[in-house]
Amino acid sequence: MRDILAELATTLEARKRACADTSYVASLYAAGLDRILEKVGEEAAETIIAAKNGDDAALVHEVADLWFHTLVLLAQRGLHPRQVLAELERRCGVSGHDEKASRGAT
Repeated sequence: MRDILAELATTLEARKRACADTSYVASLYAAGLDRILEKVGEEAAETIIAAKNGDDAALVHEVADLWFHTLVLLAQRGLHPRQVLAELERRCGVSGHDEKASRGAT
C-alpha cells in the first residue's frame, strides 16, 4: 500500500532546498512560520465553510488543503507525520475525556 504521508514528508523535506521562485512549498518556507500559520488558519476556515455548506466534494478538497499545509508546518518545525500518527495511535481506545484530563487541560 502506498504511504502518501511518508511520500509527502519526503517531498516537503526536499522542498527546503528548492528555489522559492519555482516551488510553492519553498516559497512558504522562505516566507517563514507566520506565513505557514496563516495558510493553516486560512485552510481551517475554508474547511469549516465547506462543512457548513454541506458540500462533500468541497469538504474533501479543503481538508486535503488543510492537511497539506499542516504537513508543511510539521516539516518546517522538523517534525514528521509519523509522530502525529504515533500520538493518534497512543490515544486509540482512550476516552477523549480521559486523554484530555491526562494533559491537565481544562
